[in-house]
Amino acid sequence: MRKALAAAAATMLFASIPALGDGKASRMPDLTEAQLREIAANRAAQGTAIINLSLTTGHAPVIARATGQLAQALRNDAVSPRLLRELAILRTAHVVGSEYEFVQHVVLAKGCGYPQAKIDAIPDWTGSKLFDDRERVLLAYVDRFTRGGDVDDATWGAMEKTFTPREIVELSVTIGNYYGNGLLTKALRVKLETGGHVSGQGKC
Repeated sequence: MRKALAAAAATMLFASIPALGDGKASRMPDLTEAQLREIAANRAAQGTAIINLSLTTGHAPVIARATGQLAQALRNDAVSPRLLRELAILRTAHVVGSEYEFVQHVVLAKGCGYPQAKIDAIPDWTGSKLFDDRERVLLAYVDRFTRGGDVDDATWGAMEKTFTPREIVELSVTIGNYYGNGLLTKALRVKLETGGHVSGQGKC
């Protein structure tokens, strides 16, 4: 029964692919039908939608599956507050200049209740009074992390006082992962979804 349900979900996802965009998902070549079906099966198993990023990375299915599992682990299995992780991703996407990741995660952050006013203030967070102390500590860390990785002692000390070692690792992996992902979306020119698709909300 479980296999039958997974197969049905994959079939439904496969059928939705043409509606995701108007043309290629990125500057990469189109995937073959076999590759598309494999992506649909993998995404159905993860309970996530097919987005242009998955249509792009589908050229390397083993890598795509592994990176997808990391994203799902960060979204569903981390102990650090989800909204702080989304804030870290949004600031990272802004620093990198990845419109694709920023737009995707605006939807995810708002889906978990993050206010639009704070999202709008992310580009100039240092001059905003909207962010609380924990958010400001994290934003300062993101800025040091994403601009060469040289985290000064004061920024690190604030992180140690604010977050547990596990939370620091989770937040750091989140920043590093989406920094690289943001660069990838720019280099491969991954297109924004025309239908507002996101990969999967996960736990808030």
